[in-house]
Amino acid sequence: MVDTFQLQMNEYLPLRDVVFQTLRQAILKGELEPGERLMEIHLAQKLGVSRTPVREAIRKLELEGLVIMIPRKGAIVADITLSDLQDVLEVRLALEELAVRQACRNYAEEQMTRLKKASDEFKRILYGTDVIAYAEADEEFHAVIYEMTGNRKLVQILNNLREQMYRYRMEYLKDKLSHAQLVQEHEEIVHALEERDEAKAVEIIVLHVERQKQYMIHRLERKN
Repeated sequence: MVDTFQLQMNEYLPLRDVVFQTLRQAILKGELEPGERLMEIHLAQKLGVSRTPVREAIRKLELEGLVIMIPRKGAIVADITLSDLQDVLEVRLALEELAVRQACRNYAEEQMTRLKKASDEFKRILYGTDVIAYAEADEEFHAVIYEMTGNRKLVQILNNLREQMYRYRMEYLKDKLSHAQLVQEHEEIVHALEERDEAKAVEIIVLHVERQKQYMIHRLERKN
């Protein structure tokens, strides 16, 4: 087990959430590697907490697909599999298409202003080196689009899917060669939505998701 991560204290969060966020980021950063066992006692001692918040954090990580439970072995960090990737991105693509169509029809001007700011913020953050910050800025951009739909159920479903997408998004954003293309795609999405051009918005979002899918497929095939 890599021992470089530490408890990321936050006085505004319950301890179980602090432990969850600490382990989650350790997995996403690769400090806890695929196939690695998550032993409650060891983690509790390392983080200086009892086993209860560690156990609760592991359960939440399992719900996100970052951890799997193996009979007689316990919790291990989940691999990124081609099958899981394809399943998640197929669902994401269908929902993102619906989201941009609905956003074109329903957005308010204040929301468009927020989307432009989110696009600019994503571009600004890419000049740094914090991959988690990249992912959070990318999530915020898409979250504004979801809100623009005015469909609360769609927003809820997409937000649930977002947790399952986070790991793939992180892996894609680690590739700095993709950054200029991502910025361009975000700007094109903003322009299409501002013009309320559904066909163009769908065309770009399909390309946006498909590029991520092809990158990850190539990466996983190369790894195997």
